Amino acid sequence: MLIGIDLGTSACKVIAVSRSGEVVAKVLRHYPVHTTNPGWAEQEPADWWAATDEALTAVTASLPDRGREVTGIGLCGQMHGLTALDGAGEPLRRAILWNDQRAARECEWITDRAGGLDELLRMTRNRMLPGFTGCKIVWFREHEPELFTRTRRILNPKDYLRLRLTGEYATDVSDASGTGLFDVANRRWSDELLGLLGIDRALLPDVVESVEPTGTVLPGPAARWNIPEGTPVFGGGGDAVIQTTAMGLLDTGPVGFTIGTAGIVAGGASRCPDNPGGRVQVSCGNEPGRWHVMGVSLSAGGAFQWLRDALAPATAADPVTLERLSKLARDIGPGSEGLLFLPYLLGERSPHVAPEASASWVGLTPMHHLGHIARSVMEGVVLNMREILEVYRQAGLPCDRVVASGGATKEPLWLQILADVLNRETVTVTGVAEGGAYGAALAAGVGIGWWRDLTEAVGMLAVEQTFTPDPAAVATYDRIFQRHRHLYEGLRPLFAETVPA
Repeated sequence: MLIGIDLGTSACKVIAVSRSGEVVAKVLRHYPVHTTNPGWAEQEPADWWAATDEALTAVTASLPDRGREVTGIGLCGQMHGLTALDGAGEPLRRAILWNDQRAARECEWITDRAGGLDELLRMTRNRMLPGFTGCKIVWFREHEPELFTRTRRILNPKDYLRLRLTGEYATDVSDASGTGLFDVANRRWSDELLGLLGIDRALLPDVVESVEPTGTVLPGPAARWNIPEGTPVFGGGGDAVIQTTAMGLLDTGPVGFTIGTAGIVAGGASRCPDNPGGRVQVSCGNEPGRWHVMGVSLSAGGAFQWLRDALAPATAADPVTLERLSKLARDIGPGSEGLLFLPYLLGERSPHVAPEASASWVGLTPMHHLGHIARSVMEGVVLNMREILEVYRQAGLPCDRVVASGGATKEPLWLQILADVLNRETVTVTGVAEGGAYGAALAAGVGIGWWRDLTEAVGMLAVEQTFTPDPAAVATYDRIFQRHRHLYEGLRPLFAETVPA
């Protein structure tokens, strides 16, 4: 039995996967995000570990041999976070998350220090984005110098779990790619950039491929979960990358659309692509000789959750659930009767690098009710992802098929809107509901020799659902898209003026 652990933004998911690829057990445990300032997002590493411990305890207890059949563990998790640790491996502050926007100025400084955007792209293949770990390190050094001087290691979130599991400081190539400090083409830290920025290489973990082992589970946790001592823990991957692997997308052609907290448009490649202008993110893929290309919108399913949460205090006696909002949205036709939504609740990374952007409704009238609002949020998210696909295609990467995933796609309306907005058949595949946890389990399976490589592992995936574009809806969305794509530039002058002081 394989264990896949996905340390997400809102919850930790732990699954158990059999050799046939069947998910035989899964448990989810939630934890909060702390937002103490506009544009900030932080979490307590202790909450991650507590949730993982609870979920893993429940999963192993449900297995036929109570966990003794576990042969390998794979990790995945939210990318780009900064977890600062002291010499004993203890967190010095809350972790700064991927969707935190505080380090926009530091991105500009890093780009200047690198010699401009083209030089930065030469070193890393990526522009430095406000969510990336690299600019967070610079912010941390400048704004919290006392804590920074006590810092001995900086890890991404899933790798803090690895430390607690194995005692090892390590990451994998896909998660390292999302720091902005990694030479993606050559699959190693960019010593050139680290030198220019004055960042000590010793702060960063060792890097392995996703299918390589990174130590074994320590005796204490192994006994608590009843898994064999010496159970190997593998490199795994950053969630956005290994989620794409779990969808079977290892090479160019098919493109994955993941609607989780964020929205991800991504696909695989057998070579490291150029990234003119840095308009997409290029990462190492989850096995040697593979790369991954994506654009990330910071608010997707998270925007729909925000709508639910925003309505909750006023409707405590009659709670508004995600299911209820989806039902109301299903009663509204394509286009939400002229109501448009820009989902920039946390600023934006793609299709626009715009940390100062904010969410907006345009076209709201007295005729619109909650159903229109709910559907417009769904449509705004997917229209924004279509803009990302346009950038993706401009980078020379085709899209001949859409594979959908993410927690939001449990609701069929999201999938039909995807098919209609993109005018492409949209499918889901085996294991896709489990996201990165499933991909992490597959990587662990390759690591222990169940499968020769990830190509063989994903070969067992089968199509589960198919959604075909509706011609009338396609025509409607084509018209709407022409309006939607101009909203950002029209509102851009206002964004900086409306940022709270």
